[in-house]
Amino acid sequence: MTNKVDCVVVGAGVVGLAVARALALQGREVLVLEAADAIGTGTSSRNSEVIHAGLYYAQGSFKARLCVQGRALMYAYCAERNVPHRRCGKLVVATSVEQLPALRAVQAHALGNGVALDWLERDSARALEPALECVAALHSPETGIVDSHGLMLALQGDLENAGGIVALNSPLAHAQCAQNAIELVAEDGTWLAARTVVNAAGLAAPALAARFVGLDPAHVPKARFAKGNYFTLSGRAPFSRLIYPVPEAAGLGVHLTLDLGGQAKFGPDVQWVDFPDDLVVDATRGDGFYAEVRKYWPGLRDGALVPGYAGIRPKVFGPQEAISDFVIQGPSVHGVPGLVNLFGIESPGLTSTLAIAGHVAGLL
Repeated sequence: MTNKVDCVVVGAGVVGLAVARALALQGREVLVLEAADAIGTGTSSRNSEVIHAGLYYAQGSFKARLCVQGRALMYAYCAERNVPHRRCGKLVVATSVEQLPALRAVQAHALGNGVALDWLERDSARALEPALECVAALHSPETGIVDSHGLMLALQGDLENAGGIVALNSPLAHAQCAQNAIELVAEDGTWLAARTVVNAAGLAAPALAARFVGLDPAHVPKARFAKGNYFTLSGRAPFSRLIYPVPEAAGLGVHLTLDLGGQAKFGPDVQWVDFPDDLVVDATRGDGFYAEVRKYWPGLRDGALVPGYAGIRPKVFGPQEAISDFVIQGPSVHGVPGLVNLFGIESPGLTSTLAIAGHVAGLL
């Protein structure tokens, strides 16, 4: 027996919940299928929880546009729903004279994305953060932090208040793309016929799309997994803002972020791995963290870093390939009516969540 439903969103991470909420608020019938036994157990729960300003991304890209839009939407939504957050600000620091041109380039690029940054010489930066060591810094007052789980609970609440349903422990086996509906088969044998399907499965999105019969495999990128290890600081950090080094390949360097309780963590680094469940933090990688962190915080004491947690960036490019944008494929791209695939929704995916949701809803 096949059950008919208007919209199915696969994946109850922060993006999937936001997309489902947006569709439900349009008055549509929405069912979210989540393979795990709780919402947000993947990338959504294993990141820095940073609200990014939009400094680094290619001008005109999804990442640049949706980050800037999403940041404004995020602050407004968190204030409206009382989701814990703080606009704490961030310093991007050059720790050597050789890095100054790169820091200027970040400032110019950010301005092109509509994000104004304040240039601070060393003394001005240290006036804000006395424990900091740098040659110069950029101050991003719009950067912040958010309780990602609180955010997801608020999104789920909105979805359910609008009549949507989240079904946990509901992994999909495969799908058949027909002319008037997409037939979904769950691993327990349940059949669903949906007019609209959004693949927001995060790390599993490419593998899931590959099991959609009728979707041209040319539109399914190969999944790549860039692990990010985090180390927690034992004791309280002498910083009130986030501290980022000048960006590096595949990531933003070993940066210092804070949670809403003031606890500091460092990371993520970049470790390319073969599987998305490789989540054990190798304590020996902390040795390299000390050297990187001490470039901007010489006062970091030996033994202060404790292995914290690891997350996997859902990338669709490899270590030797050009950095890619979010991949948001609607029917105009792949030709399957009613289907949207979301691939490579890594940072700034959390910040961009509400803007991504609006964009996807607009495609359908």
